[in-house]
Amino acid sequence: MSRQVQNSLKQNTITQLMSTVTQRQVWMATLAKAELELLEKLVNKLRTLPNYSFLRPPEIGLAMVRGCAGGNGQPFNLGEITITRCVVQLESQGHEAIAGFGYVAGRSHRHAELAAVCDALLQTPNWHDQIQAEVIQPLQAEYQQQQELKQRQAAATQVNFFTMVRGEG
Repeated sequence: MSRQVQNSLKQNTITQLMSTVTQRQVWMATLAKAELELLEKLVNKLRTLPNYSFLRPPEIGLAMVRGCAGGNGQPFNLGEITITRCVVQLESQGHEAIAGFGYVAGRSHRHAELAAVCDALLQTPNWHDQIQAEVIQPLQAEYQQQQELKQRQAAATQVNFFTMVRGEG
């Protein structure tokens, strides 16, 4: 195989890996930002879920939140946030064991557990499309509606300051 073909294959593999990483980042963010009640409702609608075990049961901890002045200045430590994390492993049926991770803001053990289970299921070919269609997409739609509502509410309170020139005389 020529060096050019090898480099092309290597680049395609890297591109596919980056695409997979980006997709996972999107679904993990969606699960983390979801309202627990809606997430619970959507997961309960699924057919019987595979069994799983805890590699790391839900636990509460702290994470440092960093900020940047103006969004592009020097980073600084803003403060700490309470997070709950969980790691589950799906019971394998002759396949490679799949672990799912859940990190959510706050102290909800159940939310972290459901996020980890959904993350694991999204990594399996048999469940990926169903979880995307029945859990992730509805959560994204709900989040988008909430954001639009917040934007409309903020726009309603906007004050436009302008200078009026008074005529003389």
